[in-house]
Amino acid sequence: MVIYRTRPIVSDEQLNELFVSAWGNFTPTTFDHVRERNLTYICAYDEDKLIGFVNVAWDGGIHAFILDTTVHEFYQRQGIGGVLVERASSIAEAAGITWLHVDFEPHLVDFYRACGFRHTEAGLRNLRE
Repeated sequence: MVIYRTRPIVSDEQLNELFVSAWGNFTPTTFDHVRERNLTYICAYDEDKLIGFVNVAWDGGIHAFILDTTVHEFYQRQGIGGVLVERASSIAEAAGITWLHVDFEPHLVDFYRACGFRHTEAGLRNLRE
């Protein structure tokens, strides 16, 4: 049974293990900036094992941003990501957010459409290249 928690205490080790599992090429990092500077984040657990995560960044006004929707590779395609995004959306709405944004790669179009997002034009600039 999957348990969802809002803003739980979650370690860098747990988050790095999850991100490496889901993304493969992820470089482990610290997550203090994520845990401290956002509207909320939600974690999914199978008992005590972290199996999912989503972050909601916020501009301090009416815009928020879904970031880092991640589900452990062994738990993908079971609806966990959708529940994480729906819970994040509900919290953002309750906080008075009007516009919830998400950027994603083409292979995730169907997932985010199923979560209620529609296509918009957006720009992206890589400042590390």
